[in-house]
Amino acid sequence: MVHIITGLQGSGKTKQLIDSVHEALKNESGSMVCIEKGHTLRFDLDHRVRLVDAGEYMLGSYVFLKGFISGLHAGNFDITHIFIDNLYKVSHCDDPAQTETFLNWCDQFAQANGVRFTFTIPGDPDNAPGYIAKFL
Repeated sequence: MVHIITGLQGSGKTKQLIDSVHEALKNESGSMVCIEKGHTLRFDLDHRVRLVDAGEYMLGSYVFLKGFISGLHAGNFDITHIFIDNLYKVSHCDDPAQTETFLNWCDQFAQANGVRFTFTIPGDPDNAPGYIAKFL
């Protein structure tokens, strides 16, 4: 399953992501990973959530991000939820066609491996394109 949190800048997307992480910790078993660019969530997340700074791994596209997610899962089959704060910033790409392909890949990966994804993506939720709106 893929879930997207979207909103305009300053609308509280990251706060909603943090709340989603805390809710997942209460209701899900298994390992959880949160990928962000930088260290802004360091003090906001429970120590049981593996926090990954994407900047340390030079993720430069959705292709790299797919490989990174696949590698995380291959190294730990217990991962049940992957959170990504600001997908465009982590992937260095906001191209609609590439984003749609990536989100569809995540949906297929989630179904095949029992992993849930939650992303934040900047933008107006009322005008979200169909490939984003279907995951809201």
